[in-house]
Amino acid sequence: MALNATIFKIKLNISNLDRHHYSDHALTVAQHPSETDERMLVRVLAFALEAQEGLEFGRGISAAEEADLSVRDLTGRVTRWIDVGLPDERRVRKACGATEQVCVYAYGGTAAERWWQKSRPDLVKQTNLTVFAFPQATTDGLMTLLEDIRTGVVEDADDQLLGNLLYYLYSTKRLGPRRVFDYLRPPK
Repeated sequence: MALNATIFKIKLNISNLDRHHYSDHALTVAQHPSETDERMLVRVLAFALEAQEGLEFGRGISAAEEADLSVRDLTGRVTRWIDVGLPDERRVRKACGATEQVCVYAYGGTAAERWWQKSRPDLVKQTNLTVFAFPQATTDGLMTLLEDIRTGVVEDADDQLLGNLLYYLYSTKRLGPRRVFDYLRPPK
């Protein structure tokens, strides 16, 4: 018997002053049985960071030819391709050739570092690619929220949760493809 996806209902209130995007999002996030909790949380985080009109989740791990998240124009053409994890460099190059903007949210500590060292020679040539590298501490911090998300109760009586989220989000390094990926580790 096949296992079913776990469904999460998440409400996000986005107020992004930099991009002038202000919106409430009621997300239904399906976690495939083979998808880790960490990956699912990074997908939600990527949605929050990328929130804009037309942003949608892909069909998931089983749809290998789709982005994890994407933005389409009015004709249905993908204009922004967003992948989560450590995608194959051929997949990233193909996306760079087919869309205006490509973004990768890499996570996984030393695995992410190894991925970048292997992929860097080919990917630095892609001028429409941006890589965000989450240090392991960032995703570890997000994992502490998972049980609250599962129960549907996320409380923040003394703004500690808000402070932690801001720390995790803004301690993340944004790396353009022509920058050195050594910034993957948070400063000591």
